[in-house]
Amino acid sequence: MALAKKPVNGMKDILPEEMQIRDYVMNVIKETYRSFGFTPIETPCMENIANLSNKQGGENEKLIFKVLKRGEKLKLETAQTENDVVDYGMRYDLTVPLTRFYSNNANNLPAPFKALQMGNVWRADRPQRGRYRQFMQCDIDILGEPGNLAEIELILATTTTLGRLGFKNFQIRINERRILKAMAAYSGFAEESYDTVFIILDKMDKIGLEGVAEELAKSGFAKESIEKYLALFQNMEGKEEVADGVAYLVQELGDYLDPKVAENLREIAASVNATKEADFALVFDPTLVRGMSYYTGTIFEIAMPEFGGSCGGGGRYDEMIGKFTGNNVPACGFSIGFERIILLLMEQGFQVPGQSEKIAYLVEKNCPGGKLAEVIAEAQKERANGKQVLVARMNKNKKFQKEKLSAEGYTQFKEFFNR
Repeated sequence: MALAKKPVNGMKDILPEEMQIRDYVMNVIKETYRSFGFTPIETPCMENIANLSNKQGGENEKLIFKVLKRGEKLKLETAQTENDVVDYGMRYDLTVPLTRFYSNNANNLPAPFKALQMGNVWRADRPQRGRYRQFMQCDIDILGEPGNLAEIELILATTTTLGRLGFKNFQIRINERRILKAMAAYSGFAEESYDTVFIILDKMDKIGLEGVAEELAKSGFAKESIEKYLALFQNMEGKEEVADGVAYLVQELGDYLDPKVAENLREIAASVNATKEADFALVFDPTLVRGMSYYTGTIFEIAMPEFGGSCGGGGRYDEMIGKFTGNNVPACGFSIGFERIILLLMEQGFQVPGQSEKIAYLVEKNCPGGKLAEVIAEAQKERANGKQVLVARMNKNKKFQKEKLSAEGYTQFKEFFNR
């Protein structure tokens, strides 16, 4: 039986045309983030299964690609539970590996530490447009900065990067986990039910206000609490400016909302709007939840009209490093949805700017060694002058060969024959 030539479901081969764009985008991301003082790091693609399953990763913990124990450690004949046969898992994001990395290496790192990490992650998710089971993530994080300078720098670095890639008129939606909790408490929901309420609220953009009301009712919540809760969102329509939305909530929620939380958001918005380089809007979105349960404060998300959904996000997770060390460290991060950015650029027919001229030298198949050496020597001179030169044997179907090379950006062709 012939071997399977297609990649496994949810993963893909990357052709040269896309790879050129990916390389360009990665370089722009790295150069921009370095200009903000972020330092590249790298972590392994696998983590201990206990680290990945510590009830911090939300729904992603259900999507882990788990790794069997190996050799003598794998004892299938006596195994009774999954824990008896699994010890590692493929990382589902870069935040869990980063916090382990920091916990292990903090003594050798500056404070605060500004980390840049790009790498593949794996989730056993249902594949769809812009969503794969193996995909690249691009994260920046600031560890050890308790103030909102972290949020401001992260938002500015991320939006500057998107602007340099040609994106305009996008939104950074922002909210605060403590605001979410204050709204739930004000409405009469019990603290132990917050996660359930937030999971339903997170569907607001898909099912609307009425859909959220129905799901809350099905979950057994009191009608009075549901009506009081949803009235908050109805009354905030048109208050997308951070200052307006926060001002309303301070007035409405009273003692349920710490004024310092509101002031913190106002400071972030004012600083970002005063210094931003890219063309985007910072929008207050009280329905923004973010799925990870490790978030403790500010949360944000990139919304692009071209995609019709999120193209990245992040937030503050001040209690996650303490899971490893026993001592909490302030931490905040932002992740660009790399694969979705690439998808949008490909759909827009993006051309990598400033590429070196690409020339193809096509040599007849029976070209003698001496002649071939002359061709290669000429190619070397062109390469020394900054041009990209491909030396290849001429195919029988020369027209088709040139068409394929043209698709890869080759603009000149030189043919060399025996005669």
